[in-house]
Amino acid sequence: MSIRILRRDHPHRAIALITPSHALIFRHSVSTTNRSFHSLQTPGPAGANKCMVEFSVLESVDLKDYKPLSPLPVQGTLGLITINNDVFICVVSGDTRVATVRPGEIVQRIDAVEFHCLNNPDYDDIPSDEITPYLTDTSPQDGFEYAHQSRKEPVFEHPCSALKKLLSGGTFYYSVEFDLTNRLQDRSIDASTFDIDNLDDGFLWNSYMIRPLVEFRSRLGDQEREALDLSRILTSAIRGFVQTITIPASTSPFKTSRAGLPSTITLISRLSCRRAGTRFNARGIDDDGNVANFVESETVLWSPSGLCFSYAQIRGSVPIFWEQATGLLPNQQKIQVTRSPEATQPAFDKHFETLEVKYGAIHVLNLLSESKPGEVDLTNRYRYHVRHSSLNTVDDKDNSLDHQLLRETEYDFHAETKGSNGYEAASAIRHLIQRSAGSFGYFLSDHGDNSTNSGSADIYHHRRSIVVLQQEGIFRTNCLDCLDRTNLIQTIVSQMAVESFLSSRSADATPDFLMRHSTLWADNGDVNDPSLMHRTDNSTNSAQSLSKIYAGTGALKSSFTRHGKMSIAGAIADARKSATRMYINNFADKGRQNTIDVLLGRLMGQTPVHLFDPINDFVTSELKKRAVEYSSTKPIHILVGTFNLNGQTNDLKEDLSSWLCPNVGASQRQPEIVAVGFQEIVELSPQQIMSTDPARRQMWENAVRKTLNENAVEAGSEEYVLLRSGQLVGAALAIFVRSSVLRDIKNVEGSVKKTGMSGMAGNKGAVAIRMDYASTQICFVTAHLAAGFSNYDERNRDYRTINHGLRFQRNRSIDDHDTVIWLGDFNYRIGLSDERVRRLIHMGDLDSLYENDQLNLQMVAGLTFPFYSEARITFMPTYKYDNGTDNYDTSEKARIPAWCDRILRKGSNLRQINYNTAPLRFSDHRPVYATFQCTVSLVNEQLKERLSQDIYEHRRREVRGSIANTKTSDTDDEGLVGYDPIAPGLPPASSDRRKWWLDNGLPARSIVEAPGADFGPNPHRSSNPFTPIEEPDWVRRPKTLQAGTKAAYTPVMSTPGLTQKHAKVDIRKIPPPYNGPERGKISATDPSRSPMPQIPNQPSARLNQFSASTIEGDVSRKRAPPIPKKPVQLSSKGSRHSSVGGEGKDYLEPQYVDDYMTAPSSMHATPRFIPEISNFPPPVRRPAPTNERRSLTGDREPVVSHLKNTLSKLGDPRGGPPLPPRGRSTTERKEGLIDGNDEDMQNMASWEPLRPG
Repeated sequence: MSIRILRRDHPHRAIALITPSHALIFRHSVSTTNRSFHSLQTPGPAGANKCMVEFSVLESVDLKDYKPLSPLPVQGTLGLITINNDVFICVVSGDTRVATVRPGEIVQRIDAVEFHCLNNPDYDDIPSDEITPYLTDTSPQDGFEYAHQSRKEPVFEHPCSALKKLLSGGTFYYSVEFDLTNRLQDRSIDASTFDIDNLDDGFLWNSYMIRPLVEFRSRLGDQEREALDLSRILTSAIRGFVQTITIPASTSPFKTSRAGLPSTITLISRLSCRRAGTRFNARGIDDDGNVANFVESETVLWSPSGLCFSYAQIRGSVPIFWEQATGLLPNQQKIQVTRSPEATQPAFDKHFETLEVKYGAIHVLNLLSESKPGEVDLTNRYRYHVRHSSLNTVDDKDNSLDHQLLRETEYDFHAETKGSNGYEAASAIRHLIQRSAGSFGYFLSDHGDNSTNSGSADIYHHRRSIVVLQQEGIFRTNCLDCLDRTNLIQTIVSQMAVESFLSSRSADATPDFLMRHSTLWADNGDVNDPSLMHRTDNSTNSAQSLSKIYAGTGALKSSFTRHGKMSIAGAIADARKSATRMYINNFADKGRQNTIDVLLGRLMGQTPVHLFDPINDFVTSELKKRAVEYSSTKPIHILVGTFNLNGQTNDLKEDLSSWLCPNVGASQRQPEIVAVGFQEIVELSPQQIMSTDPARRQMWENAVRKTLNENAVEAGSEEYVLLRSGQLVGAALAIFVRSSVLRDIKNVEGSVKKTGMSGMAGNKGAVAIRMDYASTQICFVTAHLAAGFSNYDERNRDYRTINHGLRFQRNRSIDDHDTVIWLGDFNYRIGLSDERVRRLIHMGDLDSLYENDQLNLQMVAGLTFPFYSEARITFMPTYKYDNGTDNYDTSEKARIPAWCDRILRKGSNLRQINYNTAPLRFSDHRPVYATFQCTVSLVNEQLKERLSQDIYEHRRREVRGSIANTKTSDTDDEGLVGYDPIAPGLPPASSDRRKWWLDNGLPARSIVEAPGADFGPNPHRSSNPFTPIEEPDWVRRPKTLQAGTKAAYTPVMSTPGLTQKHAKVDIRKIPPPYNGPERGKISATDPSRSPMPQIPNQPSARLNQFSASTIEGDVSRKRAPPIPKKPVQLSSKGSRHSSVGGEGKDYLEPQYVDDYMTAPSSMHATPRFIPEISNFPPPVRRPAPTNERRSLTGDREPVVSHLKNTLSKLGDPRGGPPLPPRGRSTTERKEGLIDGNDEDMQNMASWEPLRPG
């Protein structure tokens, strides 16, 4: 899929990758453009250059301001990188198809890349520097063909020129159709599946550059993530060698009915980037267990019939701490071991423990010399660490080499090939590794027909890939550089595996086929052999060899690898390569090493790039919080059965219904999933335990499927299909599902783990299959643990080995699942004598037997299967019977009966319903079955998508211009966009442009409502709302107005309808006016105003607090409670100190209100003390204050007495608090408010009178 790359310069710079359906737009955030972010050449504190990113449907993107940045389409992006404080995006601009592993799995070689700056347009007009990976006599030494031929260097060097040369050198490969970083065994068998999350970072060379995009992808919704994957924009690149050679049907060893179609053989070599570097800059191991020049090489054979073979082996530097200095004389560089054995062992163990988890048992082929002093030292240390490795810890009872996960073969390559036979003598290594080669096996998959006979299930009539065998160990080969000698020996090992596979299918490798295989491995080691320069096919012009990557030249001895004999021309070529290596290692490797470190992000001060999407990041976060809105659960049913067959095959036609279709409840009879585990599916002879024969397993799978489908047809239900199966010698596991549930199942994976002979043999071990059923992760494990009455400790170790060492993709373990079911022959016995056990069985005393069951006791002690549960056992021991009878063992060994065959469960969503045995007598074990009800989580994708769109649109309106494709001007607060609140319930951070109290930049709005239909604005109010005035906001409008008269308005003291969105509006507090001696009188100078009662000074503002209704937020919020009514005791009957306006309305004297305000707070809490003021007549404007002041003593005492009496009537005998005495006269008040003779007032001597302005 071609991808256009566009740019926009104004109002800000943006770069867009455009596919036919979507657009991925980048924009550098100006808030990060400062000197705190250091360049690659300027060490300093680490920071991140932040860039905004947006992935949208093409129709929703405005591209009219964009113009092409590159004249030709690109093939995808390798990621982003920061150099000299500028952010560059790297795109693949040229590639060549070099391999097709399987149909639909195409590999491209990267021939050219381009770097485009996100924040600086200065690099757009630099003349293009054409890079050629193929040196000629006229090519510059650095590989550049510059546009300005008159100069050796361009006018203005691009800061990414070194990276451009490295990535365009023909050693990098990518695929947008499958996972190229994992071997066939470790990835999905479905060729159409490509999961970016499963990429192996150890072989992903652009992991540092692509990581920001992968993290951005992980935050997208499911549909957006799928759309991004289908766009093929994100590119994963490996470094090494990939090539496919076609095998004509006439010379192909595969016999297929599809006549005329060729087969293919592919070699994929993946160079690790963990400890990447050049020859003398990267040696040995590091503290994380990574070694230099670590390569995984995989040989893949594919047949048109669907049969696919894969075999992997690895190489790597000697895993100890050692160095080697450069020198001008070949083979004279001194080797120096830099750490003691004790300091080296932890890193050594870490390296091999990692390999054991991924590959299984390891056989080391050490090709170092036994005569060269430096190599002898390395060999001695290597031997020491292998002997002390944690993988070789064995019991004191058994020190056999067969019980080692790590073994070593020392083979002095130079000494063995010195004779007249030359390198042909290297084939003698075959007999030294034959046993391990047979036990390791290989990976094999085939197409199986899963069609059903049910008319409703015709849509599932298709061929599915089925795993037949899995590789269970690996060879690790090394010499000093892991180049020349290693490549030749690995060719021999690969040929041994291919021949073993062909012989198992009664086929022979033709000479032409073997020649093509050798040519492929020779190209892997060296494509620069002069004898091949005349060839023009891709095998010659393909990637540079592994030797070229590490040492700078092609591999030595490649002439023998290719032709099977050493020629004079080959010897001369080796001499030339040695001289070239000396020059490159001494003068060019330092710069190459620095460029590699830049690419991998390992330089000090190198700043990463952080991508953020203010919309999608928020949407993903909100969807997780609201998962309950689109998620639900439903129950499914599972049947699990385990059977130790004791190697029997004569009873395949026996009816298995009593075991697989037992008489259980109606809801359990047609379960959605049936998991069947077998043990001893073949006789465990010394020859059988080292290899796996799938024929027996396939026979039993057919028998199981036939039984299930016959019962399904009889019950009128749909038929079952084989989902996946796996086998480890005698142990096998098969998962069958109803055809209708296939649409709910995904991510099906399988894995095996050997425990026999400490992992070298497959007579004991486990097979596991996992799946995602809707949104619930389910794992099934069938295991055959160590035998022997007293070997419960070894059985416990087998469990720990399986539980820890068995891994699925993404390094997922057994415990990383919601539901786990173990089934199999666990071999735990009953710790009683044979006589007592048989007597208790005869009595039916199962409780006494279970109390002495080893598995029960070990689980109670926490020594095995922690957190697992087992249903109550209600059946007799399942082992050991005489074949064909119900009699326990009557042989001379007289084995004690025991519950060897068990089923355990773990998971809060799992409920066991049945647990029983079936009466099948053709084995010495009885089959066991269990039924479960499992609650799985379901996601309503349509509802989730609608919710996602709603959140998306709402968020888009909020952030407005703060997206990658916006046309608004940049601001310095973009970094705040998308940030979450610091605590739940709080708004996100604000900035100069975004204020949460103004609804993220939207204009502030207020909604004012009248308290009633007959109210209107007070015409006497000032237009300035902040002018101090006593006028109310609203007045009651009379229904009829007399002609020639002014309307009499009834004031409203509160404003209940006033609201302001997102803001709290406080009622305006008006300073109290000055009260002169004429207080309480009505002004006669203004007849238009109605009389008003006397209002005290201080309480006016305080009264508003009780009477005003303040409403916050939106108008839809609840209004404030109504003003409390005046108590009956405070009505007009209580006190008639003043009658205002002749209206007959009696009001409490202002002194009462004044004293109420000074009352204790406990009195304020009771609303009965709040006087009613809603019936006040309209207020009058007071006359201007005069200089005369009324006496403070006046009639205050009667008022206070009256207040106390009133409080007593209300049930409060305390009354109000006593008031301090005041001055006696105006004259004294003028001199001071304090009566000097009154000692109680001395504390107020410093007070001054408050006079109105």
